[in-house]
Amino acid sequence: MYHTWMRYFTPGPVHHRLGLVCLGVGLQHGTLPTVGPRTLDHHVAVVVSAGAGWYRGTDGRRTAVTAPSLIWLTPGTPHHYGADPGTGWDEAFVDFSGPAAATYTELGYIEPDRPVVPLADAAPARDAIARIARAARPGNPLLEVETGAAVHELLVALRRARADTNADGDPVLAALARDAFTPLSVAEHAARHGMTPAELRTAVRRAAGCSPKDYLLTVRLGRAKELLAATELPVSAVARRVGYDDPAYFSRLFPRRVGTAPIRFREQQGRSVPGGWSDRVPDPEHPPTIPPRSV
Repeated sequence: MYHTWMRYFTPGPVHHRLGLVCLGVGLQHGTLPTVGPRTLDHHVAVVVSAGAGWYRGTDGRRTAVTAPSLIWLTPGTPHHYGADPGTGWDEAFVDFSGPAAATYTELGYIEPDRPVVPLADAAPARDAIARIARAARPGNPLLEVETGAAVHELLVALRRARADTNADGDPVLAALARDAFTPLSVAEHAARHGMTPAELRTAVRRAAGCSPKDYLLTVRLGRAKELLAATELPVSAVARRVGYDDPAYFSRLFPRRVGTAPIRFREQQGRSVPGGWSDRVPDPEHPPTIPPRSV
């Protein structure tokens, strides 16, 4: 026995320009029928939160699927999968498409070469899929935008939930961020971790979807923006604080990556904050409140 609920959508061309569109959503459990062999022209994320089964891809090998797990179905890739007839499984799936899927693949969020991905926890992904299911109510005028936004959220939740992801953050990225403002080469950063430069590149690419150089640049420019917006330090001093001994180089680099010169950024964003900005992130569940004025 099994239970199946599903809905399918046909977003218009304007919605595709948002980057991702949701084409369908389904919630199923039990001893479900086998899927395939088949080939699709779009992506599907299949989240198995309970039970077990199998997956067979282009190489013909049968891979065991044990909950919690994610099955990636990617465009043009033949696939065949199913729940164990003895145990069945609890499955939720989302069909999606759009130009942003290629970028998510480049960043490592979607993994065509690793169709079965063990998860540490399926709950956050199931929450995102539940939001898509709720948005699928009849007559919802925001259907395409709500479901498309939830697909972005789902991809982030799945990336964070991978079993090989450290819940406290990636230690290599944390160390790079800590040392980002020191004048070290990528090779010197790698040596600090007992890695070769190639091993460091692989680790950062897998964790952040970019090269070590780009990751360090992102950290440096983020801090430079904060200093430009919140302090009156000269641009040359800002450059040195974020690791650039040559202020002229920093002044050329900043507009290439940010789109505006440091001085112009300060004019647009600057706000004097005596003592600097707080490093403490407000608790979204208990935000600070402004006490009422006494009269």
